[in-house]
Amino acid sequence: MMATARQQPVWRKNDRSPSDSSGLVDPLHSWEFEGLRNARFADVDHGKVEWDVDGETYVKQALPTHLQNLTYSPEMLVAEMDYAGVDMALLHRTPYMSKSNKYIAECVQAFPERLQGLAYVDDWLIPTKPDASIAQLDHAINVLGLHGYQFMRHHLDLYGVNDPWDGPRFSPFWDAVESLGIPVFFTLGADTYESYLDEMKRLRRWMERYPDVVVVQTHGFNWRLFSDGTSLEVPDEVYDAAPTDHPNYHIQLLFAVFLQRCWSYPLSEVLPTLEQMWQRMGPSKLIWGTDIPVSLLWWTYRQNLEYIASYAEFLPSSEMELILGGNMKRIMGLG
Repeated sequence: MMATARQQPVWRKNDRSPSDSSGLVDPLHSWEFEGLRNARFADVDHGKVEWDVDGETYVKQALPTHLQNLTYSPEMLVAEMDYAGVDMALLHRTPYMSKSNKYIAECVQAFPERLQGLAYVDDWLIPTKPDASIAQLDHAINVLGLHGYQFMRHHLDLYGVNDPWDGPRFSPFWDAVESLGIPVFFTLGADTYESYLDEMKRLRRWMERYPDVVVVQTHGFNWRLFSDGTSLEVPDEVYDAAPTDHPNYHIQLLFAVFLQRCWSYPLSEVLPTLEQMWQRMGPSKLIWGTDIPVSLLWWTYRQNLEYIASYAEFLPSSEMELILGGNMKRIMGLG
């Protein structure tokens, strides 16, 4: 996943000529285990991964060059936060960046005034092992002290789970999540416009069933579906399909991590979309985020803050403060 999920260039090691990931995974089945090819995949120094095809080695810069062994420590994060003037950060991740709730809890315990963390469960096991999934989440929240739950819908496809995540086999788990009184961070996506609308409608139905659960849609809308390379425009029916009118719905603003390779800093092309979201949803539902350290592939952490803080001039200062931290303080119970 590290080599295929990121929109990063691939090159042949011996002469740095451009290439692609097709020697590592079948591009028609890139999110299926059956699509993987035996290519001696390995992580190497300076945030890179490598694999071999027909005697040639290929390289992808998967993470920033200053990382060793694909490792980014809480100390490194707090140093970036200090420099950028960020008070607190919320840790959430995908399994290939650590499945361990214990590790995330240890990061939080090392910097309790600076970090919070989200719990993880094996999403694909929820319909077949609901009791174990509930126990895993309960332990992460009530024993390890994590602060919310992140649900990553794409793992269901990866593991061949056909049950809809708002269907009856997920109900015992979602009922338990509701009883914990924690925010849920939904990481959703789809390959086509129609399937993405279906996902937004599914989230709307879920929130109608669990109206008291605070929800954050991570990473924002599926920005690449709505960009033609010159502009970014989210259709009205996406706003209508998503639960944008629900009082407990929130959405992250992660334009940069998806589009910073398309356009240069300060990403002025996304400002009309940000203004549209502000007008359609109001400032209390919008949340700044970065996906650090991935976002450091193109910008500094400070730039990831300032492309909104310094350039979204249409936002009143009080509403800017909500988007850049005030809303998260409320959601995470920080006063």
